[in-house]
This record gives sequence, C-alpha cells and structure tokens, in this order.
Amino acid sequence: MSEVLEYPVGRRPEASPKVSVTRVFMITTVAALGGFLFGFDTAVINGTIGALQTTFNAGSWALGLCVSSALIGSAVGAFFAGRLADRFGRTRSMMIASGLFAISALGSGFAFSLWDLGLWRLVGGVAIGGASVVAPTYIAEIAPAHLRGRLGSLQQMAIVVGIFVALLGDYALAAGAGSAANLYWLDFAAWRWMFWTGVPPALLYGLGALIIPESPRYLVAKGREREALNVLRETLGAAAPLRLVEVRASLRAYKPARLPDLKGPRVGLLPVVWVGIVLAVLQQLVGINVIFYYSSVLWQAVGFSEHDSLLITVITSITNILTTLIAIAFVDRIGRKPLLLVGSLGMALTLGTLALLFATAPLDAQGNPVLQGTVGMVALVAANLYVVFFGFSWGPVVWVLLGEMFPNRIRAVALSLAAMAQWVANFLITATFPVLARAGLGWAYGLYTTAAVFSVFFTWFWIRETKGRELEQMG
Repeated sequence: MSEVLEYPVGRRPEASPKVSVTRVFMITTVAALGGFLFGFDTAVINGTIGALQTTFNAGSWALGLCVSSALIGSAVGAFFAGRLADRFGRTRSMMIASGLFAISALGSGFAFSLWDLGLWRLVGGVAIGGASVVAPTYIAEIAPAHLRGRLGSLQQMAIVVGIFVALLGDYALAAGAGSAANLYWLDFAAWRWMFWTGVPPALLYGLGALIIPESPRYLVAKGREREALNVLRETLGAAAPLRLVEVRASLRAYKPARLPDLKGPRVGLLPVVWVGIVLAVLQQLVGINVIFYYSSVLWQAVGFSEHDSLLITVITSITNILTTLIAIAFVDRIGRKPLLLVGSLGMALTLGTLALLFATAPLDAQGNPVLQGTVGMVALVAANLYVVFFGFSWGPVVWVLLGEMFPNRIRAVALSLAAMAQWVANFLITATFPVLARAGLGWAYGLYTTAAVFSVFFTWFWIRETKGRELEQMG
C-alpha cells in the first residue's frame, strides 16, 4: 500500500540530520560506475583492432561493423532503459546492466570469429546504452541543485577514466606480449585478455547498485514516500520534507510518460525533446569516438609504431581526464552554455586544422597520408587540443544537460530517446570511418569540422541555461 506523508504549507519541517556531502558524492560515484564501464567497454576495442584484423583476416567494412556492433546494442539499450528504470527502479536497472557487461566481456574474450565477437559486443552495447540513460537520470534525481552540475559531471569523469583504464590496460598487455596478437597468459592472445579485464569492474558495479538508495523521485512515483523522505534527508537535510511535497506535485499530476507523450504540436516532438536529441547527436558528429576507437591505427597509418601509437592514445585519455576536472570545477559556477560555446569554437578550429593537414599531406605507396617532422607534431598537438576542448565542454556538459533539461514527467523517456539517437549517430560515425579514411582523412575530419561549426550556432540559439534550477522547475 502506498503512503502519503503530509507537510502543511508554512509549517517548519522537523529536524533532520546534517547533510553529508561525502555521502552524496559516494552515492553518485557508485552510479557513475556505469559510466566507467561505458567508457571502458567502448574504448577497449582500440588496442585489439590490429590483432582482430590479423586473426580473422577482416576487411574494412567487416571490421567497422564489428567495432560498431556495440553501438547498435547501445541504441537498443538506451531506447528501453527509461521505461525499465521507471518500472523496476534505477538501482535494479543498474544491476541488470552489470550482468550484461560481465557476460559481454567474457564472451568477447572467447570469441572464435569476427561475427561471434560482434554478437558479444552487441550484448555489451545494450548494457552501455542502459547505463548511459540510468546513470545521468539517477544522479540528476539524487543530487542537490547546487551540486548537480558537478555531480552530473562525474558521469563523464567516469567515462573518461574508463577509457583511460581500458587504453592503459591495452598498452600494458600489448607491451607485455610484444603485440596484441601474440600469446600471453595461459596461452591466450593478449587481445583476449584486453576484453576479460572488463569483468571485475562489471561485478563491482552490480555490488555497488545493491547498497545505494533508490531515486527519491522513483520512490514517490511508486507511492513509497517514507523511503523517499529518508533518501532526501541524506541529500538535503532539513529541506527534505518540503522537497518531497514539490516532487509529489510534479509527479502525481501525471501518469507515467510513454513515447506518445513526447509528441508536440509541430514537427512531431516537443521542442525540448528535439533540442535534447540534436544535442546528443552533435556530441558524436564532432567525431570524438574516432579518436578513442581508431587512434592507435590512425597514428600507425601516419608513421608511428604500434607501441608509440598506443602510448599516444593513453596520453590523450589522460588529457581527457584532466579537462573533465575543469568542467567539474566550473560547470556550476559559470554554467553549461558558456562551456559548450567555448568548446564548440575550439573543436571547430582544431578539427579544421586536422582536416587541412590530412587533406594536403603526401601519400605513401599504400595511399596513407604521411605526416612527418613539424607537420606530424602539429597534427598531434591539434588532436590533443581537440580532446581538451571536447573534454571540458561537450563531453561532460551534454550528460549534465540531458539529465536535467527535461520536465519530470517525461525525463526518463525523453532521455532514452535522446540517448538512442546519440548511439545511432555514434554507430554511423564509427562504422563509416574506415571507409572514409580510405577515401581520405581530410574528408572525414572535414565532416567533423562542419558538425563542430554547426554546434556553435545550435548552442547559441537553442540551449537554455539550467544552472541552479531545481528539476521541478524544468518545463
């Protein structure tokens, strides 16, 4: 039976325990482990690509589809995650994702063909898509307004740390074995161990989901208001009873949202939903995942050794972590929109530089661009500066905005739709890059530059600032 707690307007709320910022931080960190696995699972393929091509004699299209198969699963997982989270709860959805992550990591390591590997990566993708929806939703719902930007940025921090750990592990295993294709521990190839290293964090994520509290907004929606009040006391202290009334008012007036509830009077969907979809898609169209999926192969193509290429990729991932710290420091101070604008301008300039360098570079006998001496160094600096501009802006801020920009009644479903669109865009970018690269890297980076330029105008005209606003005020 549901219980409704009454708090008359104007009455002083009863005393509540002092809020522990550390406690709130730990809760959101556990939720953000889904982001860690998201980053790990999408980046671990980087160090295996050369070995997979050799082991399974893969062509460009087959390899691109295998690498991007996780992204197809991610679109499916994101599409259904919102409804599952609304029905079964945020923490139970995290546990399901944890199990799928573990199964995918094990199966990928034991793969006997490229298509078999693609299937296991598809399973992992479902988990990634689910985590990409549930984690920002949960963090936005559990975090106090004045901390929500910073805590929401933990999702992106977890993603980039996951990328770093995956790439560092790839580098260490390839170095230890001499090459990712060589046999290593227990006579299994090093690339198989790269996938298996994802099992421990997947299990840790599931254990963490068992101990963190459920989202108060989900609890109120299910009529479990006493439990919701206890959770709110942990995060808001004495303001918890009044916030409970606000959450109830924002949720009880509406039935659980479904896809038809996202329809608007014009162009099919509500304007805020379209803004969320375009925001999510642009995060991928600027080509960031090309850096993390294909960078080792890319740098080898322009003259670096496998060892040096993997090392460069690790350095790039460290850069991504450091710049995400900048976002965490400033997102609640200067706001979401200014960070996006600066990031867009920086990405347009650096991507444009890369497009120009690759388009004008001489070609070797295999048709690969040759960047040597000063030109190669300029390309390396431009690529890392691009990661810097993305890392403090479109990387973390998009996840913060997607977690908070939608009204309460449609948040989970709208975020699912936006995340699904993002994964479809990610798939298209990832699957087409090998073919675009063969046609000329200048063309590929030219397309990403165009998306970055468009993101400047989109942010200026369509993004609304959400800094400091309670979720109940979003409309």
